[in-house]
Amino acid sequence: MHRTSWTLLLVLLLCLSALGSSGSGQGGEGPPSFLVVVTDDQRFDQMGVAGHSVLKTPTMDGLAARGVRFTESFVTTPICAASRASLMTGRREGRHGYTFGKQPMGKVLADESYSARLRAAGYRTGFVGKWGVRFDDGLRADMFDWCEPMSLPYRKEGKAHLTDRIADRARGFLREVDSEKPFCLTVSFWAPHAEDGHEDQYLPAENLTELYADAVVPVPPLATEGFDVLPEFLQRSLGRRRWTWRFDDREKQIKRTRDYWRLISGVDRALGGILDELEELGHSERTIVVFTSDNGYFLGERGLAGKWLIYEESIRVPLIIVDPRADSARRGVTSAAMALNVDIAPTLLDLAGLVAPSGYDGASLAPWLRGEVPAWREDFLVEHRFDHAEIPKSYGVRGQRWVYALYDEQKPVFEQLFDLEKDPNQLVDRARDPAFHGTLASLRERCDILRGR
Repeated sequence: MHRTSWTLLLVLLLCLSALGSSGSGQGGEGPPSFLVVVTDDQRFDQMGVAGHSVLKTPTMDGLAARGVRFTESFVTTPICAASRASLMTGRREGRHGYTFGKQPMGKVLADESYSARLRAAGYRTGFVGKWGVRFDDGLRADMFDWCEPMSLPYRKEGKAHLTDRIADRARGFLREVDSEKPFCLTVSFWAPHAEDGHEDQYLPAENLTELYADAVVPVPPLATEGFDVLPEFLQRSLGRRRWTWRFDDREKQIKRTRDYWRLISGVDRALGGILDELEELGHSERTIVVFTSDNGYFLGERGLAGKWLIYEESIRVPLIIVDPRADSARRGVTSAAMALNVDIAPTLLDLAGLVAPSGYDGASLAPWLRGEVPAWREDFLVEHRFDHAEIPKSYGVRGQRWVYALYDEQKPVFEQLFDLEKDPNQLVDRARDPAFHGTLASLRERCDILRGR
């Protein structure tokens, strides 16, 4: 054969080889599977790997050691209903329109959820645990091949703890998947959310009730000084009322905090069992794991409990993504990219080799997983539009330096402005300081732009 012909043949073979391996999982055997794990009310710093002085989270820490941990990860609405809708649909609250008390989401949003898109591409999709959202009747069947919502209470007579029941059903799904077909399983834990109607609030598994029994529980940072600088309407809000349920005396605060930690350790243990199942079934080398939470949480900081507000404790969450196919240099690394809950859906679709819907507000984090540094956001819109007499509605902008909040239904309208560079604890509100009126006006305009006004 002529030398030129040999060269062309070699090029053709190399091209075919590249096509055969693109987007592949283990050994070039097709697209990856996904395990998406969402906790409830777990703040960004409530993991051992994040520097917590007490919490033992070996499973979460192990994920961080094998993947990329995003240290600047946030939710666009700090409440479970809206945040979980954002995670599913890739859209912020103002675009999907769903929170407590709102009408169910419709067919377009269901069809463009990451689960429906993956299912349409041949994935077996599953969901177990806290559902927390609403779609029009019948649409859930288009999103999932298997869906088993599970609800509180944590403890039922003669049954395992809710966290362990969720994990058991997740393992059951994994045992039933076709080894030749990719899957996407979303495991949505209730923990460490409080059981609001129970006098003990946080109810870990019985065999974890002595964990951390001797642990030193600090007084919540900013418990007094942070509360004193809040505007009066926030001092009277639901966050303060729930603080009286959980943290208003030292003995109660110690017990509640330890039980909150125990719930997180219960998730860590349950997640370890799910990952062990993946390993035993031979799926671990082609399954991408995403671990995050639906919002942050006040554990008595600023004299508050709950979330809902544009403070770091409320909007910042853990986010770890483990791609077993990644180069060893991308294991155990951290990224300071400003990641959002609306980025999860486009990331999953990108990693599966699919095109994200144009209506998504989020962007794929896949380039960051590869160690690239793409053009990226420098701020984002935070919004909370739940109709509740004790939770003031708000919009805001969280940037790399400045935080702006607009409580637009207060009379008169109330604004806040914080400089994270000089005031990382958000204690000094500059909104009424004439020296910062230019910055305030700029952030006010930016908020309008992000809202699409």
